[in-house]
Amino acid sequence: MKYRILSAALLVMSFCSCKSQYEILLNSNDVDAKYKAAFDYFENKKYSKSAALFESLSMLTEGTEKDDTVKYYWGLSNYNAKDYYTAETNFESFVETYPRSPFASEARYLRLDCLYLQTLRYELDQTPTYKAMNAISEYIMDYPESENLESCRNMLVELGERLDKKAYESARLYYKMEDYLASRVAFRNVLKDDSDNIYREDILYYIAMSSYKYASLSVPQKQKERYLTFVDDYFNFVGEIPDSHYRKELDSVYAKVQKALGKNVAEQDDDMSEKDFAKERKKLSKAEK
Repeated sequence: MKYRILSAALLVMSFCSCKSQYEILLNSNDVDAKYKAAFDYFENKKYSKSAALFESLSMLTEGTEKDDTVKYYWGLSNYNAKDYYTAETNFESFVETYPRSPFASEARYLRLDCLYLQTLRYELDQTPTYKAMNAISEYIMDYPESENLESCRNMLVELGERLDKKAYESARLYYKMEDYLASRVAFRNVLKDDSDNIYREDILYYIAMSSYKYASLSVPQKQKERYLTFVDDYFNFVGEIPDSHYRKELDSVYAKVQKALGKNVAEQDDDMSEKDFAKERKKLSKAEK
């Protein structure tokens, strides 16, 4: 029993001794000892401790030949500790202070990686996404031969797709709420702002379906004009994506709309051509007036 108590006491004393040594070193002005210890902690992956030591060192080495190394590894320690907000601040300050340092290119890349890692899922505010994309684009322009180019391009693609999804889902919310007029306007604005949105096929489908549902729920006096808007959207869709998996459904809706407009689709050999449609719309518009 005495042996166990003695062993436990020695362990506690050893722990306290190690802890006090680190704290004493952290508060020390011995640059060489602190510099060596900071790298020892870094190499042993104790990044929080190395970050604290490098931060303390940065005030002692400022203006010396060690300064850029200390400040770079301060940021790198925070980066490896997954404190991306502090690391991004470290790297931004480093690049501004030491633009010609051997570490400058890597520090700049790590800064934009921190920005990328701080971006939020599509449902949330995308301001960090825009900031990251701007930083990545600038890096690609400034370092066209960098070994990090592929990684940067992949980040841009992923972030761009996230913005596409946010825009698409925001517009689709109106459709889910059955506000079909607002839905059509919102989807059209998405394509106006970004014609290459990765959800373009879905967006064109929802534009057409919004037109149809808005027309079908309208008062009879307004239905002809609004069904014709659907026909416009239908022709836009099938003209651009004739083999879409939405085609069968839209063809069925188009047939219903033709009947609603006074056309007997069953008696027609082919669908109304765009030219015939334009004539029919002009005729109906005159009738409306």
